[in-house]
Amino acid sequence: MRDDTTRENWDADYQRKGRLYGGTPHNVPPLPPGSRVLELGCGNGRLLAAMLHRDWLVTAIDFSSRAAVLARSAAQEGSGADIAIADAVSLPFGSGSFDGIAAFHIIGHGKIPEREAIAREIIRVLSPGGQLWFTDFSIHDFRAGTGRETEPGTFLRGNGVQTHYFTEKEVETLFSGLLRESIRVTEWSLRVRGTEYRRSEISAVFKKEE
Repeated sequence: MRDDTTRENWDADYQRKGRLYGGTPHNVPPLPPGSRVLELGCGNGRLLAAMLHRDWLVTAIDFSSRAAVLARSAAQEGSGADIAIADAVSLPFGSGSFDGIAAFHIIGHGKIPEREAIAREIIRVLSPGGQLWFTDFSIHDFRAGTGRETEPGTFLRGNGVQTHYFTEKEVETLFSGLLRESIRVTEWSLRVRGTEYRRSEISAVFKKEE
């Protein structure tokens, strides 16, 4: 489990700002009806709301109680989605429980031991043939290097939230226990007050051997 300070920082951010993340969610994974899908770090429910339009058995977790409240409000009443307060470093699910796992901008908020623990848990709870959809920021993102460096490539900003900026090799190594299906870097410009900033993400799909 992560320390209480980390959890409190996220709770405080959601308390102050409400829905931290808006806009269009990442692409919803292509899975057949009836699939068991887990979202790690559901936040205020942006991706969750999109997934509920699919005929899936959806479970979403976040270790922030404030985020879980917002995610529940974003879920459609009667949708059957299971939203729980839990930490991805120690998932409260049996081995092989899910056909698909979405991990979008969660793993990068942990240090090396936490990232490795989450990767092990993902591999454990994926069913044979199950897929992981991963997205996090790359080292080419404009915020890489901003804040206090707590370990190589990981920076702590003033709001108490730390972020790791990945290389493709790091992502492949982290999930070496899975089969890589695809990995790519996506970049775009973010315009703030007349200045252009480069955003850069690494997205990957991995599969558990059958």
